[in-house]
Amino acid sequence: MTGFPNDAGKVLTGLARASITRSLSMSFNATNPNGAWLDSPGAAFVTLTQDDRLRGCIGSLVAHRALRDDVIANARAAAFDDPRFMPLQADELAHTRIEVSVLSVPAPMSFSSRADALAKLRPGIDGVILSAARRRATFLPQVWDELPEPASFIAHLFRKAGLPPDYWGADVTIDRYTVTAFLEDNPV
Repeated sequence: MTGFPNDAGKVLTGLARASITRSLSMSFNATNPNGAWLDSPGAAFVTLTQDDRLRGCIGSLVAHRALRDDVIANARAAAFDDPRFMPLQADELAHTRIEVSVLSVPAPMSFSSRADALAKLRPGIDGVILSAARRRATFLPQVWDELPEPASFIAHLFRKAGLPPDYWGADVTIDRYTVTAFLEDNPV
């Protein structure tokens, strides 16, 4: 998805915060934004952080519903259904920062070997979907900030998929995507 209005970040992070707030049965003065861009199909990840540490991250890799609905559902899931974390509590919300990443359509990479795949990755730009041995995992482009070397990035992605970090075989496929990320200025 491309062509976001100037207030897209405020709108998308506001939708995410309102979704979480409603789920916590808290009051929140939210508007119901309009725009064809919100009703167009879109895939988004919602990432929650506290003190720059991950607190939840859930998203869609492929657009299968309106962007508005995807952000609302994934915000709720990041707050309450990420299996790595306990559900978010009401007293945590005030110091939870929200980021919404809207994904481009994933595109398959062609490569002849692990070294070739690593050489073709674009650190800081590519989100990566790795599939192998009937498993799949993804890292958003923001993960490059923590894992700037392609070899380490891919090794950690294999681990995330539940595979050995040095796994490689004919069944390995890699798709890449980019994101337009919108980070909340300050938590409420």
